[in-house]
Amino acid sequence: MAEENTDWREKGNLIMEELLAKVKAAFSSTFDIDPQTITLDSTPNDIPAWDSMGHVELASGLERAFGLSFDVDDLMAMENVKEICRVVQSKLGKVQGVRV
Repeated sequence: MAEENTDWREKGNLIMEELLAKVKAAFSSTFDIDPQTITLDSTPNDIPAWDSMGHVELASGLERAFGLSFDVDDLMAMENVKEICRVVQSKLGKVQGVRV
């Protein structure tokens, strides 16, 4: 039983790492920055180009990367990288059969 939990956690971590890698790639593409500079704690204060227009461009890049569509509430919730990951993960969870 404990082995199954470990496997699930490892898979969960792997999926989160893959999700974060795609989010970092979207940041890199949108803002022309090194993806290694992006962390879960990154905020618009850390990335000069992440202003209101940059936010819209980033959201568009994320929509393309993950095959999703964000609504206004999603965009408002995306205050930092951690929240972006949470919103994307939540959206992906609602899409049947999607694999990150």
